[in-house]
Amino acid sequence: MRIVVAIIFVVILASLGSALFYLMRDKGKSSKTVYALTVRIGLSVVLFLFLLFANWMGWIQATGSLR
Repeated sequence: MRIVVAIIFVVILASLGSALFYLMRDKGKSSKTVYALTVRIGLSVVLFLFLLFANWMGWIQATGSLR
């Protein structure tokens, strides 16, 4: 489970890095920056939903206290 979450997190960071790269290189003239940021947002939502699903299935357990 940790490996899957770590891989998705690294891909999210890579998408953010590519958005920065395209922003600096293209100076905002192409839509590559917007596409990379859209991919990042999509992956973040998928990761969040996956973590909710994994918690519901009992694959992971919350260890924190709300007190």
